[in-house]
Amino acid sequence: MCKDPTAKGPKGEGMRVLDGEQILVRIFIGEGDQWHHKPLSRALLERLRAEGFAGATVIHGVAGFGPDSVIHTANLVDLSADLPVLIEVVDNDEHIEKLLPILDEMLTGGSLVTMEKVRVLRYANGRSRGGRP
Repeated sequence: MCKDPTAKGPKGEGMRVLDGEQILVRIFIGEGDQWHHKPLSRALLERLRAEGFAGATVIHGVAGFGPDSVIHTANLVDLSADLPVLIEVVDNDEHIEKLLPILDEMLTGGSLVTMEKVRVLRYANGRSRGGRP
């Protein structure tokens, strides 16, 4: 994952606090999906950051299949061009409500979106505290 440790939120504010019950949204798309000539996963990530979401993670799968039952795999023999991509977003109700119209706008092809309640136990940046490595 590519991180900029000096990055601030969209308006320069520090990290938001996430604690207790939140919502996890999983967005399943294909690696070949595009949004305005850019990979959809990257476009969604940039949009969510600009909208002030707490964070999102893009995970690239090595194999999968969807409603068409065609297996997409990273196997060199198969040379699949549409490997699965998973985007996970954990945030509060207010931000997740803002997410739904964004997904309606940007998910124009095949996709699967799931939502579930999760309990956040820890949400912190990777910088060391108190001299610990």
